[in-house]
Amino acid sequence: MGSCLEAKFGEVRMESSGVFLGPFIHSERFEQVTVVDDGILIVRNGKVVLAEALRGRDAVTLASAHGVLGSPVVLRPGQLLLPGFVDAHVHAPQFPNAGLGYDKTLLDWLATYTFPLEARYADQEFATRVYDAVVRRCLGAGTTLACYFATIHTESSLQLARCVARAGQRALIGKVNMNVNNPEFYNEATQQSIDETHSFVDSVRAMQNSLVQPVITPRFAISCDMDLMKRLGDIARTKDLHIQTHISENIGEVEAVRGLYQQCSNYADVYDKAGLLTKKTVLAHGVHLLEEELRLLAGRGTSVAHCPASNTCLRSGMCDVRRLLDAGVTVGLGTDVSGGPSPSILDAIRAALDTSIHVSFSKKNYRPLNYQEVFYLATLGGARALDMDNIVGNFAVGKEFDALLVSVPDPDLHVGPLNSLQLLQKFIYCGSERNIKEVYVQGRQVKQGF
Repeated sequence: MGSCLEAKFGEVRMESSGVFLGPFIHSERFEQVTVVDDGILIVRNGKVVLAEALRGRDAVTLASAHGVLGSPVVLRPGQLLLPGFVDAHVHAPQFPNAGLGYDKTLLDWLATYTFPLEARYADQEFATRVYDAVVRRCLGAGTTLACYFATIHTESSLQLARCVARAGQRALIGKVNMNVNNPEFYNEATQQSIDETHSFVDSVRAMQNSLVQPVITPRFAISCDMDLMKRLGDIARTKDLHIQTHISENIGEVEAVRGLYQQCSNYADVYDKAGLLTKKTVLAHGVHLLEEELRLLAGRGTSVAHCPASNTCLRSGMCDVRRLLDAGVTVGLGTDVSGGPSPSILDAIRAALDTSIHVSFSKKNYRPLNYQEVFYLATLGGARALDMDNIVGNFAVGKEFDALLVSVPDPDLHVGPLNSLQLLQKFIYCGSERNIKEVYVQGRQVKQGF
């Protein structure tokens, strides 16, 4: 987990305006990326004010006309400007467990590894040390927007929010709610859970940081009863909050939910009856969703965070993302650390591509996802899944500038010059965080490369 700490955080530009000259690639729709080779991208006060081909015009004059002064950043051969990655599902407190317990399936893994670790976050010093490293690690991997689960502890969850704010990352942060079917050492009383949620939400909003927002976070239907979930749904509605939880990750989990909520027709119906399915809700996994559940999610505008690495590591199953998309469900990508071992969305992209190919082996005439489609899921799709695509996700004029400057030179392997689309393919299939030289959030540089 230490490699990203070699990156320079702090020796960064604090200006939120600038000019970039060179190729940029982003998604405007699911099927195909948009490539601008001879590009000029102008950022003023953290927002994109121009993103198009330069076409022989003078960059300084264009920038001045948009109220931006100073020398442009000129990309070198082999470099690209890409939108920042969106991690739609990640557990910040679980990072110390990354790589552990993959001989178990979900419910045993939670009891053996996850709950004992998360209980340690009652210790503020421990929480601060871990969360500071987590945020640096995620930014170093190019995650400019993360949807974090924290723990049931309000103060340590607020410490995660403070770490995010200090580092300049954009994030949704959730204090977890759990009141039934949990170990005694990691459980809340219902009223305590509600009171602490109000306190957490109000405290995060009192930070008055536009990059850091609270999200209502019932762990899942096994760990919360209907009363708690309904009251959390009421909080989300009255305070206009995002919601995150898990759904249909593992067959054993689905069967347990069926037994606990026999009055509900299926897993998604549990959340619907609790008032938790909204256009600002993201559900992690969705591996085993029924057709009627997909129709319900699509009708509510509720999204799914596809977590291919953890679905494999915990043997939960292969999520057919094409099926979800065809049903009209919005999908983003999640690393799901530590169900997945890596906090890199690049790794999640590759895992999603592999999973889709594996699904195709058993389905005649099936069309697996391609790299351009999964790049969409990692950027604009993730922003849509978090109902933040009006703010970030691509370089559309008016959106905030969350971006990666990546460099993929490899003189020993490049037989000839590669075009921008080929460089993107190289980055997706062969790249790592070491190829991410600079990271920008809201126009400010928050990582300076290796």
